[in-house]
Amino acid sequence: MLVSDFNFHLPEELIAQGPLAARDGSRMLHLQRTSGQYTDRLFRDFPDLLRPGNLVVFNNTRVFPARLYGRREGARSQPVSPRNPAARDFLRGRIEILLTRQLSAHPNDWECLVRPGRKIGVGERLFFGEHDELQAEVLARGEFGERRIRFQPLAGKHDEDDRDKDDSADDFFAVLGRIGHVPLPPYIARPDSPRDLDRYQTVYAQQNGSVAAPTAGLHFTPEILDRIRRRGVETAEITLHVGLGTFQPVRVGRVEDHKIHAEPYSISISAASAINQALCTSRRVIAIGTTTVRTLEHAIRQGGGSIAEGSGAADLFIYPGFEFKAVNAMLTNFHLPQSSLLMLVSAFAGRENVLHAYENAIRERYRFYSYGDCMFIE
Repeated sequence: MLVSDFNFHLPEELIAQGPLAARDGSRMLHLQRTSGQYTDRLFRDFPDLLRPGNLVVFNNTRVFPARLYGRREGARSQPVSPRNPAARDFLRGRIEILLTRQLSAHPNDWECLVRPGRKIGVGERLFFGEHDELQAEVLARGEFGERRIRFQPLAGKHDEDDRDKDDSADDFFAVLGRIGHVPLPPYIARPDSPRDLDRYQTVYAQQNGSVAAPTAGLHFTPEILDRIRRRGVETAEITLHVGLGTFQPVRVGRVEDHKIHAEPYSISISAASAINQALCTSRRVIAIGTTTVRTLEHAIRQGGGSIAEGSGAADLFIYPGFEFKAVNAMLTNFHLPQSSLLMLVSAFAGRENVLHAYENAIRERYRFYSYGDCMFIE
């Protein structure tokens, strides 16, 4: 199967550059996965399409300020921000990194994407923040072009061996909250703003660890969630921390040659019980977002046909021909051409059905990607 089979042309002006005034104000394309028929709706219609006994599963991961601007050792220290041409052009040793995954071996070891990547070698020291609040060393290169970076203990703290690992991680996230930036996707052609701190986050976000929002969840409000529950619909939450596996570009010609980067997930006892009960009684399981789909389909295979509680790393690549065992319907945003996410949606509803629905969305001027409109597939 060719990656080019999942290409489509999107006018640049349809790429949403920011959120709507109201979270639940988006449009929603309603697609029937078997017939390919679709209807133009509003997201506010979503609760009305659910039935008593349905189970809706959310990804409750929380986005953290994962983008850092800094300098290489020896570069002149000066304030660096996305508005600074020096940061954009990476002149005079300026760098940008995106934290993609916290590694378990050491509380301050992170997997990162680095720009300019070719110039940052193993052993190099990096400095972040106007007053070098964070320092780091590049430890290794990864197979996907990422780097393993170790951040140093913060000034005034005890040595790492004398401190609890959880405390160290909390300190690190506190500093990120001061000097980090909201990791908006590259197709949003503007600097991040204080508004993004709230709007590039779901209202039910709990577990810190994602470098991108599970964007299908951005449409929900407390009022929409209340309407869902009043219809007799059950809800459950799992956690998958969005990293390279979700947004990594597909750089091969054949779909089957692409590898998905593993992302950490966890499923509680109560969530596993609710999902398994729904499956055993043939009730619909509706996933909010592709990250929820991947987590459930990975977990049911790990559990031999049922969802097991616990944590792990999901590296399941879903493309046409895949047999879905857990998910019956899904809500998702519109995805990039030739992306693994578009392939997942195509596996669920059929490539031709999805591309025809996308053609309609473009014709009807839907808003695309992270801050854009959504599609409900059942």
